Amino acid sequence: MAQLTVREVIRSLEEPVGVLEKTVDTLKCGSPDRVVTGIVTAFMPTQHVLEQAAALGANLVVAHEGAYYSHHDPADFLEQDPVYLEKRQWIEASGLAIYRFHDYWHRYRPDGIMTGLLQSLGWEEYVVEDLPAATILEVPALTLGEAAEVVKSRLGLAFVRVSGDLSTPCTRIGLLAGYRGGGGSAIPLFGKGQVDLIIAGEGPEWETPEYVRDAVHQGRPKGLIMLGHAESEEPGMRYLAELLQRRFPEVPVHFLADKPVFRAV
Repeated sequence: MAQLTVREVIRSLEEPVGVLEKTVDTLKCGSPDRVVTGIVTAFMPTQHVLEQAAALGANLVVAHEGAYYSHHDPADFLEQDPVYLEKRQWIEASGLAIYRFHDYWHRYRPDGIMTGLLQSLGWEEYVVEDLPAATILEVPALTLGEAAEVVKSRLGLAFVRVSGDLSTPCTRIGLLAGYRGGGGSAIPLFGKGQVDLIIAGEGPEWETPEYVRDAVHQGRPKGLIMLGHAESEEPGMRYLAELLQRRFPEVPVHFLADKPVFRAV
């Protein structure tokens, strides 16, 4: 049996989309011809996650976000930063290959991140419309407060942030993962999309949350639940691990997550 290489894994991930002219999705370190001994998927390739990957014997990490604190490759301000330098040196010495899988995964149809989030929430059957940046759901009636509790329980979250009256009835929901909770993406869903509730990862606090505040003040019942960026996208990377394990049963595949970056105190 031919041995699986990093290049073959990357090709299989990108093939459903085709070639993207502009993308952050590249092999950040390691050789594409390296034989894969194990794969780890992760939302964020924190140093702790990478150390765990190496300890598991994996040598390919497929990460949704970048390793160096920027959407794009390392910024100039990091050149002499000790945290960046130590992490980079550790990565280079580890022998890990790190492939970023962000743009391609979001361009799957349906969006791979959204698929994982819907599965974790158990709401796949309630999808009524799949938009490029959002999914519209029609769920059995519940209040904003009840929706927050359901989301916390099913995603295993210690807390979420909520805007609106907790007694607001919600049936039609707009679901947006990652940094798609900004006004340009979310607010039209309240109007044209006629949703009662937006559930999003994150976005500028002066946009959608303030719209909801004014809507409630005007007597228009609307609700907003902010999950957190990682909290909304980790399920999609867990789903990716399941997909890769089915596709490449000859190598072990793991999903790894670090502890939540924020705590409520």
